[in-house]
Amino acid sequence: MSDFEGLKALVTGGASGIGRATADLLVARGAQVAVLDLDPSSVEKPLLAYRADVTDDTSVREAVAAAAADLGGLDVVVNNAGIGAQGTVEDNTDDEWHRVLDVNLVGMVRVARAALPHLRESAHAAIVNTSSIAATAGLPQRALYSATKGAVYSLTLAMAADHVREGIRVNCVNPGTADTPWIGRLLSKAADPAAERAALEARQPTGRLVSADEVAGAIAYLASPLSGATTGTSLAVDGGMQGLRLRPVGQ
Repeated sequence: MSDFEGLKALVTGGASGIGRATADLLVARGAQVAVLDLDPSSVEKPLLAYRADVTDDTSVREAVAAAAADLGGLDVVVNNAGIGAQGTVEDNTDDEWHRVLDVNLVGMVRVARAALPHLRESAHAAIVNTSSIAATAGLPQRALYSATKGAVYSLTLAMAADHVREGIRVNCVNPGTADTPWIGRLLSKAADPAAERAALEARQPTGRLVSADEVAGAIAYLASPLSGATTGTSLAVDGGMQGLRLRPVGQ
């Protein structure tokens, strides 16, 4: 496919996991792509790499401005940078709440705010935010993380309403548990990593983790000019976890 031919895209958290898979896919489909990341050292051409900390407004504005200048504009922004958190409402300190909200929610605000003047100049402007199944399903031991991703979902709807008449589409993708470096680190800390992985796989009706490439495919769909009538939408890529209610095996 070449639906992104001639378009300029920016992907945050694009050095690994879902972000890197998305950046690579957009390039394969014709886009010029800039990656923003805390550590972009692993990013190679044809991707353009910029260091940015989404909790620092100056850092974000400088990186977005540099990317837009080098690319010659911006058409697509993929707001993917984020961090995880575990625990109930009793388990995370105020400082951790502020930190995770700052990265997962306000970080997206900073990036979108910096990118909007450039997107307004595009005939195919689109923003895709990475939310999560945690925004729409109650998951144990994920109170803080779920709160941030629920806020991302609501932010997406509000942004879509605010900018639709400017020709800027805003959508979000809601991955299930994805086979990413963060999940790998989470599993490595478990008392029984194999059992923990099996439990994560079993709660998704497909019986496996979602791949980063599958999430990237959904992001590309939402960002593509071919989806010009799609805005204010959340697209679940969760192995059926949100919508399906299967009977136990053998029943």
